[in-house]
Amino acid sequence: MKRDQIKAMIYGHAIGDALGVPVEFQTREQLLRNPVKGMQSGGTYNMPAGSWSDDTSMTLCVLDSLAEKGKVDFEDIMQHFMRWLDSEYTPTGKVFDVGHGTMKSLMRYKKGALPLESGGRSERDNGNGSLMRISPISLYLALTKEKMDDEAVELVHKVSSLTHAHPRSLIACGIYTFIAFGLLKGKGVSDAVTEGIDGAYEYYSEHSEFMLEKEMYDRVWNLRRLKALQDADIRSSGYVIDTLEAALWCFITTKSYRACVLKAVNLGEDTDTVAAIAGGLAGLAYGWYDIQEDWKKDLLRTDFIDGLCDKFSDRFHIVN
Repeated sequence: MKRDQIKAMIYGHAIGDALGVPVEFQTREQLLRNPVKGMQSGGTYNMPAGSWSDDTSMTLCVLDSLAEKGKVDFEDIMQHFMRWLDSEYTPTGKVFDVGHGTMKSLMRYKKGALPLESGGRSERDNGNGSLMRISPISLYLALTKEKMDDEAVELVHKVSSLTHAHPRSLIACGIYTFIAFGLLKGKGVSDAVTEGIDGAYEYYSEHSEFMLEKEMYDRVWNLRRLKALQDADIRSSGYVIDTLEAALWCFITTKSYRACVLKAVNLGEDTDTVAAIAGGLAGLAYGWYDIQEDWKKDLLRTDFIDGLCDKFSDRFHIVN
């Protein structure tokens, strides 16, 4: 792994997020009339251009915890999340757009729940709040594992469970990580996605506790069918299955970072999260130099993001 890969994934995620923030909750029809083509300000939360949301804030929390501890420390990750709620890890010094499920989990933790008992476990607790921050775990696993074995998948599930512990959310995080792991190990887009989805399907087929929930991802398991879907078939809401399907669809139907994230943002609804998740994968797939320079420059607090990427690289002795 190289330092540029880490930056490509984290910047890819953050830029997708920032492109989506100003148009979050807009409909597809609205964006068809006035599509996003670059960074802009305003929107629901009236943020300056280049502002990223909780998606990136929480991702940076996980990245920083890994950099500080050199391992996955659930208590420490939760402590970083609490610092974010106190306005650290934000682009402008204020927290906005905190997911309902995430907030409930962090309040349980604040009141004394153990980290792995804090996440919501009901069927209603299947927003995309853990999927949107899982990417640093794929970086960690690619550095410490030769393959996505049972221990690796269980670690992904535990990190998801800090806020989202229902099996449906665990599967989404697992699928994403299988694919990202392949990209980080040097596979091309087609092989990483195909082998990643096959690996995830095999894992969830072999573990009975996921048997029923696995069927909820039927459109993901059939990659050829997923790729053939039209815009009208794709839902881009904050529901974890919709978000994962939309992000993967954008990723496998485009051939550059720019095309992927703009396609994701212009689907509407949960624009920042769909584009962040798609953007993290596209950043990995196409590399640091495929992300256009003006978007990198327009992103807020790049010194802070660069510092965390370097801190992670130094901890794990990564060189270019």
